[in-house]
Amino acid sequence: MKKLVVLICLLIFMGSCKTYQYKDLKTPKITIQNGQFLKGKQAYYFVGANYWYGPLIAAKNIGDRERLLKELDVMDSLGIDNLRILVGAEGGTEDFQVKPALQPEQGKYNEDLLDGLDFLLAEMAKREMYAVLYLNNNWIWSGGMSAYLAWNGYGEVQNPFTDKYTWEDYFNYTQQFHTCMPCREAFQQHIKFILGRTNNYSGRKYTEDHTIMSWQVANEPRIFTESDREPFQIWLNETVELLEKLAPNTLISTGAEGKASYLQEIDTYQMLHSHKHIDYLTMHMWPKNWNWYDVNHEETSTLTSIEKANHYIDEHIQVAKNLNKPIVISEFGFPREKESLLKKASLKNRNQFYQAIFKRLEESYQDQNVLGGVNFWGFAGYANTNQQRGKWEIGDDFSADPPQEPQGLNSVFATDTSTLNLIYTYNRHLNNL
Repeated sequence: MKKLVVLICLLIFMGSCKTYQYKDLKTPKITIQNGQFLKGKQAYYFVGANYWYGPLIAAKNIGDRERLLKELDVMDSLGIDNLRILVGAEGGTEDFQVKPALQPEQGKYNEDLLDGLDFLLAEMAKREMYAVLYLNNNWIWSGGMSAYLAWNGYGEVQNPFTDKYTWEDYFNYTQQFHTCMPCREAFQQHIKFILGRTNNYSGRKYTEDHTIMSWQVANEPRIFTESDREPFQIWLNETVELLEKLAPNTLISTGAEGKASYLQEIDTYQMLHSHKHIDYLTMHMWPKNWNWYDVNHEETSTLTSIEKANHYIDEHIQVAKNLNKPIVISEFGFPREKESLLKKASLKNRNQFYQAIFKRLEESYQDQNVLGGVNFWGFAGYANTNQQRGKWEIGDDFSADPPQEPQGLNSVFATDTSTLNLIYTYNRHLNNL
């Protein structure tokens, strides 16, 4: 019967399946004990989503709050209560970059987008959802570290999505962030500004809002070269220590891909995450980007992707056990059949990969082990994507796929009922409904 209710909710395009009222909500705090997340006093395991664009569609003026509320209701009905969200973009001047930016110039903020972040968190609180908020980005699609460099005299961003620069150029450019003192100081000011905020809708200070499960240093911060090892560690540690000072009662995570962030070295991953104020570990997996998946041999390469993913998970779970900290697979994605952008394309391969990941989480739940959650990439809800053009342009709906990527490639839409039923089923198994 519950599954039927979920499907009915998915078919309702206007209005929601629940009515929420503002009230004195007492969201249980997420804590950690003996390598396990706790929600109040109960073990907390979750199938969550990446929802990076949430504050953008939550904005009062440039957003679409009707769409936001429908999407939150759909996720709520599926037991999705953990959303990984980008606090906001920087710059917004490069091709294939998030626009508008929260911080169009260093230290100057778009008030509409700040209001959007407030509104999103307040609406999540009504549904007892939790936010993992990342404060920076290693990648150019939202500005991130490269924007700070451009603001502080390091020349134009070496954008690999243009004909002028390669990815190696971008890596060499971006790693300078770790040694750029004005950039680091500006980022610290940004952290202080965001964490010092009080939500205009709920009246809660961000540092006291249990809706915010974790502050995340950045999206996929990484060591680029041998010479970047020490600067990276210094920067990471100073950022973690600042977050601990400002928000001692909120969890801290790095946003790392796992060993893929650290020259493929699992020992370096363990060393960096042994910091006493890094509360839990993260890892990401991208079979297509990492050449595990081959569009020309989909059936066999899906199986290969699952095999390699399980090995990657095993390596990182062992580190989490060594450190006695929980770990979350906070990003993973998989394309539709033939990498189609059409919503009607088969989801068979994606569902097979998703189910393998969810199965690992269910096993961890049954054993009360350290793998505490997964966040698929990502939920696109009711986004109306351009299925011919592919890349995002100003005026298009935001989807789960960043602006530089084909829109719909890794997105899970509200009409993808077979995938959503999988999510619902496993959240039910995890006692998360």
